[in-house]
Amino acid sequence: SVFIEKYIENPKHIEFQIFGDSSGNVVHLFDRECSVQRRHQKIIEETPSPLLTPELREQMGQAAVMAAKAVHYHNAGTIEFIFDPTTTQYYFLEMNTRLQVEHPITELVAGIDLVQWQIRIAAGEKFPFTQSDFHQHGHAIECRVYAEDPSNGFLPSTGRLLQFLEPRGPGIRVDSGFKTGSDVNHFYDPLLAKLIVHAETRDV
Repeated sequence: SVFIEKYIENPKHIEFQIFGDSSGNVVHLFDRECSVQRRHQKIIEETPSPLLTPELREQMGQAAVMAAKAVHYHNAGTIEFIFDPTTTQYYFLEMNTRLQVEHPITELVAGIDLVQWQIRIAAGEKFPFTQSDFHQHGHAIECRVYAEDPSNGFLPSTGRLLQFLEPRGPGIRVDSGFKTGSDVNHFYDPLLAKLIVHAETRDV
């Protein structure tokens, strides 16, 4: 047998955050673009995607909701698509049945604490919102900060953090569990921190 896949010359990775409860209420919390990757690992994510029109965003969001409903999914999840910017066609890639590393940018733009609601839905609560309750406010970008060795092909690096200074200011959020003097070992992912910024527009 032969398996043939469509070749997309310039693919983009666009995903939709979805939330559903045990009562069958499912909504999407808009898109995230995760096209900047190295070795198939996301590095920079942003929302909203600068590639999508409002009409296409709504269409893809509804497709994500339908996919979640088809498997009677409840709680937090992510429906991921491969997007062809040349034809504006999109194709289902996978579903992640969890919150992802890049969820903070959705929290900032959609105005909801996703971690809190993941726990509350798991405890049996009904998700009290409908799709019309959510709107995108501003633009958010997340940059993953890794412990890597650029002289060795950016492979993970271990050792002691001699200096770790987090940026601060309006619109800046840092999620991290490290500080100056912390040890970075080989037992965990080399991700040190997530730098998340939020502003009214992408250009700011």
